[in-house]
Amino acid sequence: MEMAPVLIAQAPFLRRHSDQVAVSLPLAGALNYAEQCTGEFDMKCWQITSFITATAILGSPVIAQGPPDGSSAREKAIIKADPLFDPRPLVLRRIPKAIGRSTKLFNGRDLEGWDTWLGLPNAADTYAGAHGDPIGLNHDEHRVFSVVAEDGAPAILANGKVFGGLISKGDYRNYHLHVEFKWGGNTWIDHFPRNNGILYHSQGPYGAFFKSWMSAVEFEIVPHSVGMILTVGASRSPMSFQNVDWRVGARTTVGRDNNIPYPFRRFMPGGRLVPVTAPAFNVEAAVDAEKPIGEWNSLDLYVVGSRSVHVVNGRPVMVAQDLTITDRPGGAKRPLSHGRIQLQSEGAETYFRNVVIEPIARLPRVVPQR
Repeated sequence: MEMAPVLIAQAPFLRRHSDQVAVSLPLAGALNYAEQCTGEFDMKCWQITSFITATAILGSPVIAQGPPDGSSAREKAIIKADPLFDPRPLVLRRIPKAIGRSTKLFNGRDLEGWDTWLGLPNAADTYAGAHGDPIGLNHDEHRVFSVVAEDGAPAILANGKVFGGLISKGDYRNYHLHVEFKWGGNTWIDHFPRNNGILYHSQGPYGAFFKSWMSAVEFEIVPHSVGMILTVGASRSPMSFQNVDWRVGARTTVGRDNNIPYPFRRFMPGGRLVPVTAPAFNVEAAVDAEKPIGEWNSLDLYVVGSRSVHVVNGRPVMVAQDLTITDRPGGAKRPLSHGRIQLQSEGAETYFRNVVIEPIARLPRVVPQR
């Protein structure tokens, strides 16, 4: 699930609701361009869709000015001290050995060991301020999550038609999680790139974030941004991104990459240590390590205490530290060092397989090559 750029909504939503919002000229132009996008990645489609989506979900005051783009004095000040991004390749060293038995979280037969939580019946309503009740806990009558045969082996299919999560019943800490994923052929929101994610250290109420997901840290799965870090908070009434309780926190080191949208931040060892929080509430993966759509990708998540490492196809792309959570708005932060694991359903078919977890005592090292 991605928030900045937030690739969730679609141009037709604003077309249908244009009588309710003041559509600016830049937004109108964005709508016209987005309707020509294929749904696959190109940089202009990515940036334009980000503009449309954030405009749609951030609420009517933002319609006239667009999402954060680095143009305001506050936005400029937040990133002013970021050093330029150094694109040196990163390697993984001192990979930890398991200190106990590994566990298959997916048994290859059924979804034993998992709960399902599904949000609003119409996924397009999720960020549109719509009222209504979520489908809720373990009521997956439409098989949003199911076990299928894919490429001759069992896999979990998250079909993406309804937003929600497949949530481990177990609460885990100090582990190495291995997951393989690949994109399916279908997406369900027009002009909208594929989107999914692994939410870890998930805590608190079901559906806290826009009635769809528990509060957590996110290992982003979106084309060309797999491994990006985001934090997933809790929505408050009235529901909008302006009114989110960003109760989950994280910090990482960054460099400035002007080739990506605001906040122009990529993970960079030795860079500036910054919080992952609004309005600069995402940090891009150090490198695009994803394989072409239709191929299986290997993801490895290492977490020890309140630190984590994201690895994509053997390449480290993110190191986070100081993971925190608050139990109420404005409450004291406490370390976020454990929680449940959520596999998302978010608008696109996604397959998962070989979901295995093992206990570890330390993190691997991420080292820039000289």
